[in-house]
Amino acid sequence: MRKIFELEQHIANLIAAGEVVERPASVVKELVENSIDAGAKAITVEINAGGMTYIRITDDGCGMSPEDAKTAFMRHATSKLRSADELESIGTLGFRGEALAASAAVSRIELLTREPGSQEGFSLSIDGGDNSDASPAGCPEGTTIIVRDLFYNTPARQKFMKTDRAESSAIATVVLRCALSRPDISIRFIKDGKTQCHTPGDSRADSTIYSLFGREFAAGLLPAQSSDEYVSVTGFVSAPQFARGNRSYQFFFINGRAIQSRTLQAALEQAFANSLPSGKFPSCVFYVSTALSFVDVNVHPAKTEVKFLSDKHIFDAVYYAALGAISSPGLTHGNAQQRSTDDSDSASDICPSDGVGNSQDIGGSTSTSDVKGENNGADVSGFGSIPRQNRSSGGGFGTMDAEEFRRAYGLQPANSNNRQLSVKDAGSTVPNSCDCATDDFDMVASNTALAYSAEKPGNYDYNVPILELGATMPVFRLIGEALNTYIIVEYMDSVWMIDKHAAHERIHFDALRSSGYEPMPQMLISPIICRHGNEDAAILTENTELLENLGFYIESFGEDAVAVRQIPSEIDFSDAESALSEICSTLKQGGTPLPSRLDDIYRTIACKASIKAGRSSDMAELLQLATKVMSGEVRECPHGRPVAFEISKTTLDRGFKRI
Repeated sequence: MRKIFELEQHIANLIAAGEVVERPASVVKELVENSIDAGAKAITVEINAGGMTYIRITDDGCGMSPEDAKTAFMRHATSKLRSADELESIGTLGFRGEALAASAAVSRIELLTREPGSQEGFSLSIDGGDNSDASPAGCPEGTTIIVRDLFYNTPARQKFMKTDRAESSAIATVVLRCALSRPDISIRFIKDGKTQCHTPGDSRADSTIYSLFGREFAAGLLPAQSSDEYVSVTGFVSAPQFARGNRSYQFFFINGRAIQSRTLQAALEQAFANSLPSGKFPSCVFYVSTALSFVDVNVHPAKTEVKFLSDKHIFDAVYYAALGAISSPGLTHGNAQQRSTDDSDSASDICPSDGVGNSQDIGGSTSTSDVKGENNGADVSGFGSIPRQNRSSGGGFGTMDAEEFRRAYGLQPANSNNRQLSVKDAGSTVPNSCDCATDDFDMVASNTALAYSAEKPGNYDYNVPILELGATMPVFRLIGEALNTYIIVEYMDSVWMIDKHAAHERIHFDALRSSGYEPMPQMLISPIICRHGNEDAAILTENTELLENLGFYIESFGEDAVAVRQIPSEIDFSDAESALSEICSTLKQGGTPLPSRLDDIYRTIACKASIKAGRSSDMAELLQLATKVMSGEVRECPHGRPVAFEISKTTLDRGFKRI
């Protein structure tokens, strides 16, 4: 008895469509890429209701004849590929002939097209993959495709669609990447009747960036370029001081194709390894040109991932382009900002450009670019070379006199008055940055005193608090802090080193997780405008209730930004944007269980709210933290790192050869 049957053509088309058309943004991507391949110089993308009910793509490209228009909607029908040999050097964005067939299988499509020079155009209607109503029509040169009622015949797929705002944001991201990939094409995006963006199509990457991201983002970019006999890289990279809390603004294009590549991402961030702190990421718009045979684009249904013939050449090209830009003494942020603000709103002053690709001098050798491939209309010139490292001799401690040494290390002068101070008195002067539970602090104060030593070794008075907790805990002595980061405590026959940031972070984390936690929000006089990109802004807006429970109040501020009007009182104003960026990254982890994601969010807030390493703390603040740790209440930070470690007297004696 037979068990294997051939699927009906209609079902097979629906399954194939599922590989290509995941959401409305997938349709827009495929159709815009078709318009680019058709030689269009102006493309308009218009959507309603997140693209679920209406998508319209209009271009002024080569158009189609009536015969080609009918054939174009058949599976694997394409004008871009003729033989297997051409798979080794694909230069078009589309080549499989699946985009129109897949979109038509799950929607209702109307097509209007006309070839240049033709007296009349042609219209075609397709309902769920079935052609009908083909007839001559009056229309401009080029092609217009209208997609209605996406997934109307596949309800199983329709129920997985997100909100209209989320789908619109995904489409906006697709349009943005297409616009960046081809600065020589004018692309307009209209959402629900309102124009969201419109690029000039003047072949200048800098003016395209300016029109999409605005003055502030463009002002922080530096021109970058690198080339050898295999690969050429041009584009822009952000100055280190304009680093962001995520990678949303890293854009890579290979021969005009927007791609996602861990190789290029790693090369970019390696160039910034010595310029950015952990958790900060550079932004970039990089155009990589190479021979078509050097890259394989036929490895992913959406064609967003590629393989390189030599990862090393690609890595080095991006690495040296970024490093050269941020290392060049003539291309500082100040210069970039000045160029962007000297004149009116002209984007042409962001980066000087003469339209000529020059050779690059790296490490004393000069190589000229002889690379097969194009920048697809992107005019990006001007770049920084890698300067020689200047060595300067560091000053020794011997150059400090006694007064300078005292000021540098915060020591009190020899004539400072000795005094007695209770912990409760000291607590009244503790800054708000350490929000340990005051009730616990007062309890400790009832049987605790801070005794200041009258001994004056050398010329200075070292203040040494003594903590006694009676029956609740053996005596420990708070010695002070080292490097403005670690608390030093003497306990029995050991010395304990406590990481004050980690300890304070744990205290905040436990408070956030407690059932009775209520945030203490602070309203901002002027809102913080956070531009995280379309998708991230949509995610934050969809989670306003969760953010309000944490002390944030945000409002939508355009498609790619949110306005933050309230933040938790524990978080510093300067940390609010990076905290929201990290929270957004956590919310995007759809496969992670909600409790785990909430813990990740709590960790982010606790980290931002805690005492920063390198910031000096007074003795009462150190005493609070040391008490929490030495009592066993705080054992490890929320990330699992130890909060304290012990150095025994035996270890010290052995180090000094006393035993």
